Amino acid sequence: MPSTFSSAHRLYVKSLYKRYLTNALDWTVNRDLWRKEALLIRAEFEKNRNVHDPRQLAIILERAEAELNHIKHPDPVIIPSFPGGTKWYV
Repeated sequence: MPSTFSSAHRLYVKSLYKRYLTNALDWTVNRDLWRKEALLIRAEFEKNRNVHDPRQLAIILERAEAELNHIKHPDPVIIPSFPGGTKWYV
């Protein structure tokens, strides 16, 4: 069965998923605790995997973005060698 969604849609959902995982890692640096949170995030995404109605999916994604903005870490971890990190040279 061909998919009704474009590759851009898939990339957007993958990006949203990765942003959720990164935000969870910002809050929980211990990987053992983070893994449990990552499994909960994956389960939430899997729950909506079979939604094919574009209107309903738009609502789900809008709510997910709003929730992510609400729970976003105020001081996220920056890899030391990345811009803004402790080893970054200007």
